[in-house]
Amino acid sequence: MRFNFSTHSATPTTATSSTAKANGSEKAASQPLKKVIEADPDSLDSVISNPHSYPITIVPNRPTSFYGITPNGKAFQRQPSCRSRNFRPGSMRRVRRRAVFKNGDCNVVQKHLQRRRVRFLQDMYTTMVDWQWRWTLLAFALSFILSWLFFALIWWLIVYTHGDLEDLHMPDNQEESGWAPCVSAIDGFTSCFLFSIETQHTIGYGVRTTSPECPEAIFMMCFQSIYGVMSSAFMAGIVFAKMTRAKQRAQTLLFSKHAVICQRDGCLSLMFRVGDMRKSHIIGAGVRAQLIRTKSTKEGEVMTQYFTELEIGTDDSGSDLFFIWPMVIEHKIDENSPLYNLNATDMLQDKFEIVVILEGTVESTGQSTQARSSYINTEILWGHRFDPVVLYNKDLQAYEIDYARFNETTQVDTPLCSARELNEIYKIQEGFRTPETTFTMRQLSHNHSDQAS
Repeated sequence: MRFNFSTHSATPTTATSSTAKANGSEKAASQPLKKVIEADPDSLDSVISNPHSYPITIVPNRPTSFYGITPNGKAFQRQPSCRSRNFRPGSMRRVRRRAVFKNGDCNVVQKHLQRRRVRFLQDMYTTMVDWQWRWTLLAFALSFILSWLFFALIWWLIVYTHGDLEDLHMPDNQEESGWAPCVSAIDGFTSCFLFSIETQHTIGYGVRTTSPECPEAIFMMCFQSIYGVMSSAFMAGIVFAKMTRAKQRAQTLLFSKHAVICQRDGCLSLMFRVGDMRKSHIIGAGVRAQLIRTKSTKEGEVMTQYFTELEIGTDDSGSDLFFIWPMVIEHKIDENSPLYNLNATDMLQDKFEIVVILEGTVESTGQSTQARSSYINTEILWGHRFDPVVLYNKDLQAYEIDYARFNETTQVDTPLCSARELNEIYKIQEGFRTPETTFTMRQLSHNHSDQAS
């Protein structure tokens, strides 16, 4: 509903003839202004019949067909649409395509894989580790329950074929009849199921035991005991691998929300920050960065996902990090950089993605881990610099890391031109400072001082 201050009545407006409109306008002129509540227009007809409704303003001197009226005076009928009434032009957000999300997940969907299920079942261990926890726990439970039922059925067949389930051979009548059963204290499928659980997990309650009367029962007891040990070890290994896999350790490795571009030692540099939330360090930590961008070859082939390795490092230690606190990773935009010809405007208009990868060995577990993130063109701040987060605390006698300022940046004066244009400007400035020019300026200054004295 919307409020409209008009001179019409509260009844819904409909398409009327020109005479009725004229009479209505004369009555409206004599009536005072009053508040009307009317529904949102469901079609263009209600807007045309109510030209005073806000915010539509009908401009005269236009053909009637422009307002949805045919030359015959009939309004066009609105075609049904499946589009939502909440849709408004310009309300949809522009979706940026990226290969790697900010949390490190790859935006890749596979299809048309031949024999996909067969290939995945051949590598069952990796498949179950990659499963979600609910499916892994379900498979964990079913592996035991189904095996218990399967071996219980085999035990029931063994005692049934041996005749242990006859009335005279039941446990209550075995002393009178002198019958020797394959398994003692078995009187049905339920007792066979309980004996199957005791055998597989070596519980050993001592009530149901096998006897040397049936060789097949002895063989089945040995086989189920071996299967129980193997299945327990297999499922325990899967649960342990899921809990200690590298993806879980990567959740505590941080990347800055934005990358920045500013000057360092007279050169433009692209920088981002990495950090680790845990005290257990990443041994042999290394960082990489790759640019994904469209490239056209000399033959006219257009490669939309072309990877280019970026030379990065921190300070003067290269890409190998002594990762004890958050560090700023720098890519110097020089002649060898694919960003050499991009200025501030091109950075916003061009479409590319920078994928950053941090990998190393976890100190506490000894397993390798890898954390990923990415930056698109709109996530790069031109003319900004990261604020320091590592300060020495005299009270604690230790270096203190303030992660509240991990993503904080400061705006600095930075040329908006590209690195190539900046280097050309520096070369022009150096051309005016040749050794001959410097000697001439010094001689003139010396002569001027002599004359003044």
